[in-house]
Amino acid sequence: MNTKKIILRSFNYRAAYSIRFQSSSKKEEFQKKLNEGPDFKDFLNPNDKYEGLTLKRTKGDRLRLPPWLKTEIPMGKNYAKLKDTLKGLKLNTVCEEAKCPNIGECWGGGENQTATATIMIMGDQCTRGCRFCSVKTNKAPPKLDPMEPINTAKAISEWKLHYVVLTSVDRDDLPDQGSNHFAETVREIKKLNPQLYIECLTPDFRGDDKCIETVAMSGINVFAHNVETVERLQWLVRDPRANYKQSIGVLVKAKQFNPNMITKTSLMLGLGETDDDVLKTMEDLRKNNVDCLTFGQYMQPTKRHLKVTEFVTPEKFQYWKEMGDKMGFLYTASGPLVRSSYKAGEFFITNILNQRKSSEQNETILETK
Repeated sequence: MNTKKIILRSFNYRAAYSIRFQSSSKKEEFQKKLNEGPDFKDFLNPNDKYEGLTLKRTKGDRLRLPPWLKTEIPMGKNYAKLKDTLKGLKLNTVCEEAKCPNIGECWGGGENQTATATIMIMGDQCTRGCRFCSVKTNKAPPKLDPMEPINTAKAISEWKLHYVVLTSVDRDDLPDQGSNHFAETVREIKKLNPQLYIECLTPDFRGDDKCIETVAMSGINVFAHNVETVERLQWLVRDPRANYKQSIGVLVKAKQFNPNMITKTSLMLGLGETDDDVLKTMEDLRKNNVDCLTFGQYMQPTKRHLKVTEFVTPEKFQYWKEMGDKMGFLYTASGPLVRSSYKAGEFFITNILNQRKSSEQNETILETK
C-alpha cells in the first residue's frame, strides 16, 4: 500500500513538472511574439480591406471620415490670387459657401493648369432651407447687386478660363426668381469672352417655364439642375418647395427650349438610398434625355445638418460610373469627392463641346461647297 502511494506521488510530480514545463515554454513563445510586436494587418481580415472602418451608421453617432475623404488644406499662389479677386469684387462662390472639399485642388491649379471656381450669384443668402446645404437661409435676402453681372464678367476675364460655372441661391422672393439676373450675367461674360463655355447650375424656379426659358436661351452651353437625391428621400433632404418630379421637369423644359444644349444633374450618395433607388433615378434621367450625371459622397457640413448614413466606397462609385456609361449618359462622373461642378468634369464636357463645334464647322464647310 505504501509502495503504491510512493509510485502515485512520483507520477503526479512528473506530470505536474511536465505541465509546468510546457506552460513555461508556451509563455516564453507568447512573450517572444509580443516583443516582436504584431503588425496591424494581423488584426485584419485579408479578404476585407475595409475591415476596422465603420462605413455605415447604426446609432445616433456621427461617422468618422474614411481615409479617401481626407483632403489637404487649400494653399498656393493661384488659390490666394483667386480668393483676393473674389473678395475685391464682392463676389461669392459655392466652393466656399458649401464648404466644398475640392476647393484647394480647383482653386490651386498649378503652373500649367487653369484654376476653376463656381461663381455663386444673387448673394449668399437662400430663401430655401435644405437639410444638406450649409448656405445661409433668409426669407427676405438683401436686394440684388446691379453691378454683379459686370463684376463677375471682369473677374472671369482676368482668370482667362475656358469653362466657367455660374450657380445661385434660390430667390423665391423675386418675381422672376432671379432668372433675368442669371441671363444678364451670361451676356456680360460673353461680351468679354465670346469663346468661353458657360454652365449654369440653376435653382428649380418652382418649375416656371418663362424663368427656365430665360436662362436656357441666354447663350449658355450647359444647363445644370440637381435632383440632389433619390425620389424616396426628397422629403427628408430638400426644402418642401423642391421635389423630384419638378426638378426632372426643369431639365426636360430646358432641353425643349434649347435642344442643342447639354443638360446635367447630380446625386449625393450616403443619405440612406438603396441600389434600387439609385438605379431607378438613373433610368428616369435617361428616359428624359438628361445628358450628364455626377455622383458624390454627401458630407455633413455642420452638426445642425443631416448626418451621413453611409460612406460609400470608391469601388461602389466606380460601379455607378460604369452603369452610367452603359445606360448611355454622355458623361458620368462618380467618386467620393466629385461634386456637380468639378474641374475634371468641366474638362471632359469642354472636349464634348469642342467636338460639337468642330462638327458644326465641318458641316457648314460642306454645305458651302
